[in-house]
Amino acid sequence: RYLLEQDFPGMRIGPEPTTDSFIAVMYGDTEGNIPGNALVVDPKKPFRKLSRFGNAFLNRFMCSQLPNQVLKSISIIDSPGILSGEKQRISRGYDFCQVLQWFAERVDRIILLFDAHKLDISDEFSEAIKSFRGQDDKIRVVLNKADQVDTQQLMRVYGALMWSLGKVINTPEVLRVYIGSFWAHPLRNTENRKLFEAEAQDLFKDIQSLPQKAAVRKLNDLIKRARLAKVHAYIISYLKKEMPSVFGKENKKKELISRLPEIYILLQREYQISAGDFPEVSKMQELLETCDFTKFHSLKPKLIEAVDNMLANKIASLMSLIRQEESSMPTEMVQGGAFDGTMAGPFGHGYGEGAKEGADEDEWVVAKDKPAYDEIFYTLSPINGKISGISAKKEMVTSKLPNSVLGKIWKLSDCDGDGMLDDEEFALAKHLIKIKLDGYELPGILPSHLVPPSHRKPFQTAE
Repeated sequence: RYLLEQDFPGMRIGPEPTTDSFIAVMYGDTEGNIPGNALVVDPKKPFRKLSRFGNAFLNRFMCSQLPNQVLKSISIIDSPGILSGEKQRISRGYDFCQVLQWFAERVDRIILLFDAHKLDISDEFSEAIKSFRGQDDKIRVVLNKADQVDTQQLMRVYGALMWSLGKVINTPEVLRVYIGSFWAHPLRNTENRKLFEAEAQDLFKDIQSLPQKAAVRKLNDLIKRARLAKVHAYIISYLKKEMPSVFGKENKKKELISRLPEIYILLQREYQISAGDFPEVSKMQELLETCDFTKFHSLKPKLIEAVDNMLANKIASLMSLIRQEESSMPTEMVQGGAFDGTMAGPFGHGYGEGAKEGADEDEWVVAKDKPAYDEIFYTLSPINGKISGISAKKEMVTSKLPNSVLGKIWKLSDCDGDGMLDDEEFALAKHLIKIKLDGYELPGILPSHLVPPSHRKPFQTAE
């Protein structure tokens, strides 16, 4: 709702898990709903494989179509609210985690939402997060309703959230958490307004970059699936080869299932395969229980060679084609909804602050502090109205900024490149030092509004 800036069919927003369905929010010329059973038989939609989860799931699945600009670039899967407490024991009627895993394997971004005043990770939420195993690079965390607590409480809430997530998500990298208040109502606590704005822009940038990288991600998934298929073939063919031709098939099957960890190690050594490419042992053992090993196929070396050839040669040429296509086409960005106008006018990130201060004023922004800077300038014994680099350095190092930063400030301030500073250039250097000490970044090139008046090129009029 926040991203689209309009209601969509089937949407319900409120406390507690008001959404009890999976809703695929997609672009359509007319606004309307498509129920789950009709959705999985539609060849134009990518949901046909979801039919295996049965009617209990399909009755809780729908597609919401509407003509929204945002949905031309991205589609959103709105999942049901997570259950907690007593409600967890009431079965949903379908395997919730299996459905989440199916979506996780196919989406480009997974966003986990937490409320600042309700951080507990319930058993179901914990199981849901575990079903995203192997998709860690897709996960982003949003700490919503952060305006309902003050700065001190927010620090504690953030720490508690990171601690809770660390116990559930087994990854050495710290997850990216976006803090903010993601709705269009006034902020209850405005202490952290700047932080919320910066975090929202970071989240927007992350979502807007998705269409650009879609082709590379699909190729990445193809490579991942090819490697998994190859390993799967080795495991299945080994089990087939070990089976007796006549007697004791059932006992041998039980023995092979129990020996699966050893078989993994054996295949790793024989075919030089990474341990990370093998499926989870316990899950594989569970699936093998219902299989007839005698119906498994033997290894076909030609097919393995074809996969190896694809991974070694054809993927590389595909990558170069994707890069060529991306460079020749305009950069695709998500447009519309909350993505439009967020950086427009004086509400752009950093507008009127730091190096951008005074950009829309007629007067040179440094002029207001120049009298104070002039007093320092004339104590440095200028010769012919200029001070040398040595004199300037003595003053500039009192800021305690590192030499690398002061070097950049010198380069920006010495407008005529003569290795000396006049009173205006010195005032500019002091202004840039102030910008850096206030915590803002220095510009790569000196903006036109910061150029000292005496160093500005006069406008040339055509005769």
